[in-house]
Amino acid sequence: MFSPLNALLGLFSRDIGIDLGTATTLLLVRGKGIVINEPSVVAIDKKSKRVLAIGSEAKRMVGRTPGNIVAIRPLKDGVISDFDITEQMLHYFIAKVHERYTPLISRPRVVIGIPSGVTEVEKRAVHDAALNAGAREAYLIEEPMAAAIGAGLPVTEPAASMIVDIGGGTTEVAVISLGGVVVSRSIRIAGDEMDQEIIQYARQRHNLLIGERTAEEVKIAAGSAFPLPEERKVALRGRDLVTGLPRSIEVSSVELREALSGSLNAIVTAVRTTLEETPPELVTDLMNQGIAMAGGGSLLAGVAERLSYETKMHVYVAEDPITCVVRGTGKVLEELDTLRKLLVSTDRSQPLR
Repeated sequence: MFSPLNALLGLFSRDIGIDLGTATTLLLVRGKGIVINEPSVVAIDKKSKRVLAIGSEAKRMVGRTPGNIVAIRPLKDGVISDFDITEQMLHYFIAKVHERYTPLISRPRVVIGIPSGVTEVEKRAVHDAALNAGAREAYLIEEPMAAAIGAGLPVTEPAASMIVDIGGGTTEVAVISLGGVVVSRSIRIAGDEMDQEIIQYARQRHNLLIGERTAEEVKIAAGSAFPLPEERKVALRGRDLVTGLPRSIEVSSVELREALSGSLNAIVTAVRTTLEETPPELVTDLMNQGIAMAGGGSLLAGVAERLSYETKMHVYVAEDPITCVVRGTGKVLEELDTLRKLLVSTDRSQPLR
């Protein structure tokens, strides 16, 4: 229904697409592209609960803060674990965008990517957090659908497309055809779980205590999902659990592959199970089209090769996989009237808290 107020607001606001990730939040402004790519981290004072820093500034405090300051992630496994802090984080990012681009009125329409396995209550939490953070209208889209759109897959056509989106908190696997998700899997195992596996490996095998940032850096430098043409080595630095003193050891990509085997096996199982449940006519399409990968986890060395080996299908990493979801939300904003059927509805009858 046409509203003169909404039309006026539309002249002075820029619509925003958001990939509200466990590890990273990306914001895209329609007509401007991606303008924010910052960690989903908030630093707060433990006593007063006052927010001290958000995003990149807060990430720099992780593991380095004094006792009265704690750096937290308000999203866990792809869903909101702290509603109030998430709302403040969203408000900060949206305000940051509009201070830069539209200082007059800051009431944008917002499209947010959410994991496909979330409950109605969790959908409401994301929807209401966006509205409370200053959005004029808030729409939700399942992350695998947004990732597929961002990866350039023909999601509205009768042929099947398959996307594997490995993020920070969740791995989303989906087969899409005619604008709908035919079969999907959402598991709460992804990049963060891989970091924890490296931390556990260092503790159990080498009596070495390392932090999350070190684990992530090591994973990026030498982690792999499949044997590499030339195996890598990397220094692992932490605190010796026996002596209590700093110690550095060298680990190889072969060792890290062993450390990551639990997460990787779970992702392979999710992909294979999804394929097993896919109608045979669509499997034929997938054999021709291949499987696209998105998300930061798809950049792990050899992960596409591992999935290709396990599924006997062509698997490839989409262009700029980290931004696929947020670019997908941007395309939905550009064609909101025609792509509205791809959005997720929220059940207002469910209590939020």
